[in-house]
Parts: sequence; structure tokens; C-alpha cells
Amino acid sequence: MKLTEFESLDVLQKFLDNGDKLNNIVFQSLDLSDYTLQLLSQPLKNCIFLGCKIDPGVVDEIIYKGALVFPPLTGIPYKAFRNSLYTPEELLEGFEKNSPESLDKMFDTKVFNHFVDMGRTNPTSIFETFARSLHDHSITDSLEEFVENKKIVAIMGGHAVKRDEPEFKNVAEISKRLTEKDFVMTSGGGPGAMEATHVGGWFAGRSDEDFMKAINFLSQTPDYKERFDWISTAIEVKKRFPLIERGGKTFESLGIPTWLYGHEPPTIFATNIAKYFANSIREDGLLAIAKSGVIFSPGSAGTVQEVFQDGAQNHYVTEGVISPMVFFGKDFWTNKLPAYDLLKRIAKGREYEKLIIITDDIDEIVDFISDYKY
Repeated sequence: MKLTEFESLDVLQKFLDNGDKLNNIVFQSLDLSDYTLQLLSQPLKNCIFLGCKIDPGVVDEIIYKGALVFPPLTGIPYKAFRNSLYTPEELLEGFEKNSPESLDKMFDTKVFNHFVDMGRTNPTSIFETFARSLHDHSITDSLEEFVENKKIVAIMGGHAVKRDEPEFKNVAEISKRLTEKDFVMTSGGGPGAMEATHVGGWFAGRSDEDFMKAINFLSQTPDYKERFDWISTAIEVKKRFPLIERGGKTFESLGIPTWLYGHEPPTIFATNIAKYFANSIREDGLLAIAKSGVIFSPGSAGTVQEVFQDGAQNHYVTEGVISPMVFFGKDFWTNKLPAYDLLKRIAKGREYEKLIIITDDIDEIVDFISDYKY
């Protein structure tokens, strides 16, 4: 049975205006207070209400009609039932310019502190476990809708890369050029190479001069550990250089961070953010959606894990396709952490072997990703 999802009141109203019947519908986190009479006049068979605001006096009748009603969950700082991905503005809510103390008031910080207080990855409350699962399910649902019919490329790399290091600028340049070729760039959504990915996406369509002005300005606060200044500088860059529009659309990118690493601030250069509690779901999903390729810039244990996780997806074709794996940095991936040679041995004789390259050349990376068709 196929269910139709309503994630805005506009969509619901158009549906009702067309005279269609409300059967097999999922209502996601909507305020339906003004729709009581319409709901009661509808069959509502196999409908599901997720975290919706409904007149309490009619809930029993809605259930009697055959619907399932999951009320909003209270007592938590986040919404368990979401109908969209996060925006940077949502995560920054409470942040105030010239007020370092406002970091503790920021929505993202409040949720992270709650995550810690409730036992991190081992919550002390089954209610918290339930709420997180519902939240992450909602994020995945919105994520799947976002990536549909888009060419997704992921860049993996170290969180410790500073804004004033050459690697930061190089990753941003790769991302900028691929975004201009209509790829949607994604990353783990944190600092370092992850932030560079979204800086590049943000500056797609802009001149190299604007791009370098931004890189130089960001370099004034190179380390994310200076959290307040790091965020403030990013806000100022976005203000000075708004997103460019092309063909009636603005360029987009997708950050996929997690509150497991909530001590790392999320990059606000990502236009869409799928933030999770469960890092395992986040990691698997991040690699699974990158069907147009994954670029591995230098990193540590997390990046190496992602190399072989992506390699396994290609090896067993678990996502139904194989996709390019690009190692950016010959010395790093052959001498410092020789993952490239090992992966090539594992891939020997397999179809994806020819989709694994190692290079220091940005042009080669852009061309290799652009030429691939799955």
C-alpha cells in the first residue's frame, strides 16, 4: 500500500480543494487545529498522523475511522517528528553576534548537552531511545526526498584541517567546480575538510576573486576549537557573499553531521543539514547516497573507515551501483596511510577496480567524476 506524505498545509489544502479523499495519507508534523471539521468529514482510512497538533476532542474519532495518531513528544529539546531537513539557521537559533555566552543558548548546543545528559549513545531512558529513533527516521525520510534525481558526490576528510591550510582551499575548489557542473556536494557536515566542501558549494558560480577573498577571510579564524569566532566568521562570509542563483535555482549542498561529535560545530555553509543522533545510520547513509562518487582527502581513523565502508559497498554492489573512489593526495594515501594500495588489491579483477584513482591534480578529479555515468 503506497502512502502519500503531506509535509505542508499548502499541499493539504490543494488536495482538499481538488475534492480528493483523505485515505492512505501520512501527515507529518502539521498544525491541524484549523482542519478539525475537514478531518471529521473524511474517511481517514489507513492515515497516519505523526507529531501533528490536533484538537484533543476529536482524536478518538479519528482513530475510530482507522487512522493512527502519534502525538508530539514533549520534554525533549528537539522535535521527534520532523517534516524537513535542518537549515543552518535552525541549528544556530539562539546564537548572538558579540555574545560568546550565546553558544550555550544555541539550539545545536542544547540538543548536544541533552544528548550527553541522557547517556550519549546509551540513553538511560527508553523514552529518549524512542524519541531519537523517531527523529532519525524523520531525517532519513526527508533526506531520501532531497537526494532524489540529484547527482550526489561526497568528500571525506579530516575534521582537524584548518582554514589557513592549503588542503582546505583545494577541497573547496574541487567542490566549487563540481557544484558548477550540477553535482550536489555532501560531507559529514562538520569542520575541516567537511566545511571546505560546503564553502566550495556556497561559492559556486562566483569568481575566483570572490572565492579567494572568502578563503582569506575565513583563515583569520582557522581552528574550529575557537568555536564562537569560527562560527562568527562563517556568518560574516555568508552575509558578504550570498548564494548565487542560476536557472531559477540556487546552488545547494548537503551536510550530514551527528550529535555523537557534537563538540564539533556543524558547518553553516551547507544549505541543507541532515543531523542525526545515530552515527552508524549517518555514516552508512552518507556513503550510500553518493552514487556519483566519493573523494577521500587526507584524514584519520574516521576517513579510513569510510574508505573501506565505501569499498565494501562497491565490492558487493549493495546500493545497486558502483561509483568512483578518488584518493586525493598521493603521498598521504600511499605512504602515511597506505589505504589506496590495499583497496586496489581487494578490488583486483572487480568491475569497480577501474573506478579507483589516486591523484594530486584537481583537474583530473573534476574530469574523472564528471565523466562517470551510472
